[in-house]
Order: sequence, then C-alpha cells, then structure tokens
Amino acid sequence: MISLSLAEIARITGGQMHDIPDAGAAVTGSVVMDSRQVRPGGLFVAFAGERADGHDFAAGAVADGAVAVLAARPVGVPAIVVDDVVAALGALARAVVERLGTKVVALTGSAGKTSTKDLIAQLLQRHGPTVWPEGNLNNEIGLPLTALRADASTRHLVLEMGARGVGHIRYLTGLTPPEIGVVLNVGTAHIGEFGGREQIAVAKGELVEALPEHGVAVLNADDPYVSAMVSRTKARTVLFGEARNAEIRAENVRLTALGQPAFTLHTPSGCSDVTMRLYGEHHVSNALAAAAVAHELGMPVDEIATALSEAGTLSRWRMEVTERADGVTVVNDAYNANPESMRAALRALVAMGTAAKAKGGRTWAVLGEMAELGEDSLAEHDAVGRLVVRLNVSKLVAVGGREAAWLDMGAKNEGSWGEESVHVSDARAAVDLLRSELRPGDVVLVKASRSVGLERVAEALLDAAGAQGGAASR
Repeated sequence: MISLSLAEIARITGGQMHDIPDAGAAVTGSVVMDSRQVRPGGLFVAFAGERADGHDFAAGAVADGAVAVLAARPVGVPAIVVDDVVAALGALARAVVERLGTKVVALTGSAGKTSTKDLIAQLLQRHGPTVWPEGNLNNEIGLPLTALRADASTRHLVLEMGARGVGHIRYLTGLTPPEIGVVLNVGTAHIGEFGGREQIAVAKGELVEALPEHGVAVLNADDPYVSAMVSRTKARTVLFGEARNAEIRAENVRLTALGQPAFTLHTPSGCSDVTMRLYGEHHVSNALAAAAVAHELGMPVDEIATALSEAGTLSRWRMEVTERADGVTVVNDAYNANPESMRAALRALVAMGTAAKAKGGRTWAVLGEMAELGEDSLAEHDAVGRLVVRLNVSKLVAVGGREAAWLDMGAKNEGSWGEESVHVSDARAAVDLLRSELRPGDVVLVKASRSVGLERVAEALLDAAGAQGGAASR
C-alpha cells in the first residue's frame, strides 16, 4: 500500500484514534485480516467472524509489527476505531486507488472468473507491475484487500467481482471504479439465490453500467445475456467469442491429444496461433476475454498469443493435472462447480482420456454436489449424471447425500446396465473405492462445489501413490 499516516487513515475511514502515541506514524506495509500475515509497517483489520474475533488478536498483531489496528472497538493497542469495519476498509481502498491513478480492470461472470483473472494478470504483467487477487478474493472484503496491495509502481490493478444478489457489483465498482469491465457469461451459478438467469444478468451488468464514457466494456458475443449489455453502458464495447461479429475471435478451435485447447486468435490488428497449457475447451472463451483486455492496452497480437500459450494455473484446485508415478492422472478441479463448469470439465476429461483409453486406461468422474441451484437442483444434477454416460466416461463416482444420489440416478437411468455409476457416502469412501480400482493409465476428474471439500479425494490419491512432478506436469 502507499504510505499513509494514521491520522490520514482515520480521516479517510471516519474513525477515531485510540491508544495512538503518534498520529503521524505511517502505515507502509500490507493491509491484512489474518494476524499471521502481519509484517512490520502493516495495518491489521479486525473482523468479528463466526468462529473467531480478530479483535482478540490485535495485541499480537501490533507486537508482530503492525502500526495499528482497524477495529470496531478499542483493543488496548494503537487502533483506529470505526462504526463499520467493512465500510471503512472499502473507503480506504477507494482513497488509495484514486490517489494511484492505476489502470483498473474488473471482471465478472457466472463461471471462469478466477481462471480469466489469472490469464489477464499473466498477460498484463509483461507490460508493467500488476496486482491481482490471490484465489477468488472477490467480495466486499477480498476486493479492497487486493486493491490495497497496489502501490506507486503498480501499472495494472486486476479485480474479480462476485455477486450473490443485485446491487453487490454496484457496491464493488463504487470502491474501485474500473476503466475496463469484462463480463464473461451469465450462467446458473447461485441461481437459487438470484431467482433466475434474468436476475443474474441484471446483477452482472452493473459492472458495465459503472464504466465511464472513456472506458471499455469487454463482452462475450457468444452469450446473448452478455451481448445484450451493450445497451447498458456508455463506454465503448468490444466483443469476444467465436461469433463472426466478435472483434476478438477464435477460429479453428480444437483440443490437443492431452485435452489442451488450440485455436487461431483473430484481432483487429492481426492473427496468431495459440496452444494453451491449460486443460479444457472452456478456456478458449477465458483466453479471448484476456486477449481483448491486453489488446485494448496495446499488446501486439503475437505477444498476446505467446503469453496465452505460456500461461499456467495460478489458483489452486482448478484443473490441476498431476500424473502419479504409477501412470494414473488426477485432475483436481474441486474448488467449485456449477452446471456449466461441470459440463466443461467432463468434456475436458473425455479429451484427456482419449489417448488413455486407446492404451487400456479408463476415465473416472468423481463428482459431488453443485450448490445453490434452488428448485433446479434435481434436474441439473440428473442432467450431469446423464451427460457422464453420454460422453462415454468409464465410471461416475457420485459422492455425498441427496444431490449425489441425483447424479447417480441420472447416470443409471441413461445407462444400459446400471454399472455406469456408483454412489458413495463421503470422500473417505470414494478414496477407498478408487484406491482399490484405479490402474495405470486411468484419468480421474474430481469436481464439486467448494462446500463439499472434495479436494480431499484428489489429495489422498496423490499422497497415497506419490506424484511425478507437480500440477499440470503432463
């Protein structure tokens, strides 16, 4: 963060200084909410959570080097006390971003936000210092914490904006007003909370509504809900996708033998070929969105293509591909799941398993609940189970309770012999089954919503047999 005195922070946040001997003392380090991450010169933000109260760790944070604490009550050490810690953190982020004048790129969408954010960051950092979120820090706490990592050297600030209702993105854009806004898609993630895709589109479109006239709205031409947002912004629009009217377009899209996407990138300034290190055709759309941002910021098309071809996975449990020493390949995509991302991951599994099947290997889909689907949950889980069979995946292992039973039901109703799927109660049972059944050459996809914690299956499989190299070691 840029250097700010405690007096300045108090003024920005509307807080009162308590137990501060020197109001001119400056915060020069990171702003963190985890006391274990405190470094000398930093600011510790104390939140009262469900399982722990950050105020209880205030003294330790100051002892470890924090200049002060942003808190809701006096804590016996230097503190700026505010009525609302979340609002104060947001106000501090807004003030810092305004002073920096850095280029702010924000993106949203029902699926692919984190992967696309990682791609954009890897492209833009070639042209200057770039700050982006670690993982998916995309809410009213994570976004300002990310923004506060920017300093005077930061050229690009890339931010991910999530929403669980109408108005959420509008609030986030008020904290860090973007100049470039990217909308990836409008899918069914969190549809149970929103009430329908139309409401999701209303919420996601708040990003382009917030753009200034000199800004740029980067919109998915292949998604009708997104392309319709052209009418909701006063900014200039750029379309990406496979549609013929997209300025940033992919042609000759295909998957390599390992399931990695390749295509020809078309831009207004030329064309270039891309072969990605990531897995799954769904990354083509993500790559085009990143290419559109980079193109707007002046990167030549050949450099964009090279950067996309070299880009890797920066965030955990998102199509992490690891080959065990015995030849079993584990695909850990267990960070989150919705119907769109499930279908994309299954198709990637099939592509990756083509070569394996030719040598006697099999494909396994270890799937769990897709959360927050509301009244569509039964139909969507049933449809995914049926898709597993239609794609000729060797076996579905449905893990968990009612929703997993619906996955299993869909597969068995679609299949011919009832042997296409098995339903197990939990991750431990899935691991026991897989350990007894897997053989060299098999490819195993592990995917579910984050709340299921299915990454434990992937980690147990890798811990049990050892791994050859690291993630994406194919």
